[in-house]
Amino acid sequence: MSHRDTAAPQDASAPLDASTGMVRAVSRWQIVGLSINDVIGSGIYLLPASTALLLGPASLWAVLLAGIAVGLLVLCYAQAGSYYDDAGGSYLYARDAFGDFIGFEVGWMTWLTRVASAAALSSGLALAVSKFWAPAGEGWGWTAVVVGSMAFLTFINVVGVRTAARTGVVLVLAKLVPLLFFIAVGAFFVDWSQAIAMGAPPTDKLGEGALLLLYAYAGFENTPAAAGEFRNPRRDVPFALITMIVLVTLIYVAVQVVAQGTVPDLAASKSPLADAAEVFAGPAGAFLLTIGAAVSILGSNSNTMLFGPRYLYALAADGYGPAALSRVHPRFHTPTVAIIVTSLLSLALVLGQQYGGSGVSEAFANLALLSVVARLCSYIGTSASVLVLRKRYSDRPNALSLPGGPIIPLLALLLSVALMASAGAHNLIAAAVAIAVGAVVYLMRRKPA
Repeated sequence: MSHRDTAAPQDASAPLDASTGMVRAVSRWQIVGLSINDVIGSGIYLLPASTALLLGPASLWAVLLAGIAVGLLVLCYAQAGSYYDDAGGSYLYARDAFGDFIGFEVGWMTWLTRVASAAALSSGLALAVSKFWAPAGEGWGWTAVVVGSMAFLTFINVVGVRTAARTGVVLVLAKLVPLLFFIAVGAFFVDWSQAIAMGAPPTDKLGEGALLLLYAYAGFENTPAAAGEFRNPRRDVPFALITMIVLVTLIYVAVQVVAQGTVPDLAASKSPLADAAEVFAGPAGAFLLTIGAAVSILGSNSNTMLFGPRYLYALAADGYGPAALSRVHPRFHTPTVAIIVTSLLSLALVLGQQYGGSGVSEAFANLALLSVVARLCSYIGTSASVLVLRKRYSDRPNALSLPGGPIIPLLALLLSVALMASAGAHNLIAAAVAIAVGAVVYLMRRKPA
């Protein structure tokens, strides 16, 4: 990968990468926190009711199986991440394995995923805030929350990766407190016969349920995107990803058990965790979980604005898009232009959805589903890339070797293709249009700086 060279002075508190002008400031446990922060977002606060509605008594087991299935994808990212020190994640892996065009398309779709996710999360944040501040549900209040939160996160990410990483860790700790309270206290009030009920899910809802569960577990793929700013990415990225999927699966399963075991008509609940908390902790418990939902969404969007622009930076550094997108700020050592452009496009998307005719809830749902379909492109690209890269780079220092040779990446690839096939026709058409637009951008490539 080509990078823009800068003459920024060395930051005494973190190593400066002379080839990029960025500082390697993010430690192993900060990466763990950031990876958890990216996955636990709005999904967990809606997941219990949504899975109960779609999958019935099989919900709990579906959540557990989804964690195991997504674990296959996580292992692919962990193995690929153990080969590289550079920024780019899925884009870098696919480009190295299959050449410039495939790599670009994967990077392009992954960046679009981040744009759509930031838009969806900012809209979801306004919905969460409206539970305790009614004006955030529409009009000027909704706009204030969306624009204000995006402006705040953009500023945090511009002024330095260290600040962004610390903000992400603080937010993940803040979002875990209500969930751990929910699990620890709620466990004493669970009707276990109701919580672990068995039953076959409706077959006509399996595809929709699978995409819903994917959205709840998604976000892990962003962790390697900022590897150029991690202290020891080849060692720490695999550790962080594997630690994350184990912890997140345990939390999701425990939350599902408490929700199913305390709310009689869970499928009908619009705020399942708050409703469950009110059953065993009263209005104060419900309010804590309502605040937790807002903090959780803000935390996820903080990560989106940290990792998303790194894809755009990596693409621009290789000649795709204006050279300004690959510039690193001489003082802050961050890809400032890429961060601002990603933020502005996300704002334009969410404001267009809202003021173009969709309601707030509908806008959030549309953007979330768009991000899932685009995200599957990066999953397919990475799992396929591992099949190639594992042979090429198995002797690199700290290279991760998965058991079973090609079995795990093959299973991950089949899972991703199956999930893509279950998406609605209009979403697949939208993805095809995005890929076609990407092909045009690819043909306009300039000579890298």
